[in-house]
Amino acid sequence: MTPSAPTPAYRRLSVEERRSQLLDAALSLFAHRAPEEVSLDDVAEAAGVSRPLVYRYFPGGKQQLYEAALRSAAEELRQCFDEPREGPLLDRLARALDRYLTFVDQHDAGFSALLQGGSVVETSRTTAIVDGVRRAAAVHILSHLRVTEPGSRLRMTVRMWITAVEAASLIWLDEDKQPPAGELRDWLVEQFVAVLSVTARRDPQTSALVEALLADG
Repeated sequence: MTPSAPTPAYRRLSVEERRSQLLDAALSLFAHRAPEEVSLDDVAEAAGVSRPLVYRYFPGGKQQLYEAALRSAAEELRQCFDEPREGPLLDRLARALDRYLTFVDQHDAGFSALLQGGSVVETSRTTAIVDGVRRAAAVHILSHLRVTEPGSRLRMTVRMWITAVEAASLIWLDEDKQPPAGELRDWLVEQFVAVLSVTARRDPQTSALVEALLADG
């Protein structure tokens, strides 16, 4: 008589592993559907667990789960601009945008929900999470520019450009991801130089940066 194959040993997930599993399932759903279209039952099914288990880890229900998933996505977006300080600045910016647009492409509807919020889930906390991504991106960019004390015009210019990147990304999704991501990246890099050049006409600090950028490129 042939012995049967041994049954794989069941391994109980740790608290952090289970929480990570639920967040991964939620992020996958939010990546393709608006938050108000995702239920706790959907998350439980995607993770292969029961609804009560989801509540055990997220007793605040869908709102708490969404905010946790949002923080996870926000951290990934923050890291997009964490580029090594090596080589020409515009090349570094292009690589950061490549990662940013890859995130946008992969998360699609979830990215729209992240930036625009959902009618069911938007709160002051979710707004603060998203704004934290914008501020972190600005800090990274100013660091790449080697500016420790940016004036108000330079700060405003960088933050305006980050807003333009977000708007372009949302429109890109609405336009069936056209033009191709590489073209969009190059266009956004050119726009960065263009808005800095406009500010340079009124701000000596930005003017010096533009000169250094053009010499570096």
